[in-house]
Amino acid sequence: MTLREMMVVAVFIALLTALGYVNIPLPFSPVPLTGQTFGVMLAGMLLGSRLGFITLLLFDLTGLVFPVFAGAAGGLGKLLGPTGGYILSWPLAAAAIGFICERSSRPSWLRLFVANIVGGVIIVYSLGVIQLSLITGIGLIPAVVQGALPFIPGDLIKCGVAAATGVRLRQAYPSIIAPTSQHQTHN
Repeated sequence: MTLREMMVVAVFIALLTALGYVNIPLPFSPVPLTGQTFGVMLAGMLLGSRLGFITLLLFDLTGLVFPVFAGAAGGLGKLLGPTGGYILSWPLAAAAIGFICERSSRPSWLRLFVANIVGGVIIVYSLGVIQLSLITGIGLIPAVVQGALPFIPGDLIKCGVAAATGVRLRQAYPSIIAPTSQHQTHN
């Protein structure tokens, strides 16, 4: 990893930590509304699959020692608890978002939006709901009702705002964008 990459990873870990202060507990769900999934989407779109994955993996490892998760929480108990599946999914989510974005040298808002839905919603919800169900013992359907359905409208808005932000940042600061793969198309 280059010095530049290390610096970018550190900045994104700080950003993700700051976004954890956007934390709204919900009375009907053990899963809070948080800004951190927005950061996961940005990491995938801007850093690419490899560096996005590394960044979120290091963020999760940082959370074992420091309170970087939503609501200034941290520790192994947070990762192994009811909402830990969401957090543990983030490296895979960022990698998936980055992978989709790397297929084009100048991805459109629509491509970024779809990438965010795949990584930031489908992957995050899938792993999050499974762990929520396993840890709480509430069953898969109640876990979907409590841990996914209430968040879909807000997360779709996050996907759209993140895509618009990603398009603007990619245009304004092309030097921070991870190099695209050699298999790129020109969509």
